[in-house]
Amino acid sequence: MEIVRREGPITGEQIAERLHLTRATLRPDLAILTMAGYLEARPRVGYFYVGHKMGEVIGDRLRKMLVKDYKAVPVVIGESMSVYDAIVTMFLEDVGTLAVVKDQGILVGVVSRKDLLKVAIGAQNPREVPVGLAMTRMPNIITTTPEENVYEAAKKLIDYQIDSLPVVRPVDPGAKQFEVIGRFTKTTITRIFVELGSNRDL
Repeated sequence: MEIVRREGPITGEQIAERLHLTRATLRPDLAILTMAGYLEARPRVGYFYVGHKMGEVIGDRLRKMLVKDYKAVPVVIGESMSVYDAIVTMFLEDVGTLAVVKDQGILVGVVSRKDLLKVAIGAQNPREVPVGLAMTRMPNIITTTPEENVYEAAKKLIDYQIDSLPVVRPVDPGAKQFEVIGRFTKTTITRIFVELGSNRDL
């Protein structure tokens, strides 16, 4: 960092020469310092000292990323489907939350693993209980939109202690009807952080 602060912009090769090390030896350290926001890397220019705090840098990046660029394909079911069939769908699709829709993909509810588990271990037969009796209904559903940034969407997951957000667009804002066009999950956030943590070499 002292070398970059004093001589930057400076390439990785030049830093390696100053320290009598190979470029490959320095690569992980430079990647960490870049991710942490202490250094910034510009292709064909080199590294230069920034000195930002990690949270500030990552927060800025997350606020520039939009949900529409990271959302996954929604997994939807009808509210007349049985709890048993919803469990099978959840297992086959490998998801933790299902969006419940009516005609034209209009969101009417969401059902989570916990919701289905309550019915499955209860006295009622899950083959006979419709999902509509187990789900959380609109308007008590936390959603996100394609234009919302991923920081705000991730904050909703934490604040409301949920695993997934339906990504919606308004069909009839007056009637508060929304079409489900995607899902934004904790897995999505993990994928974004892996992307942010990928080494970016000069």
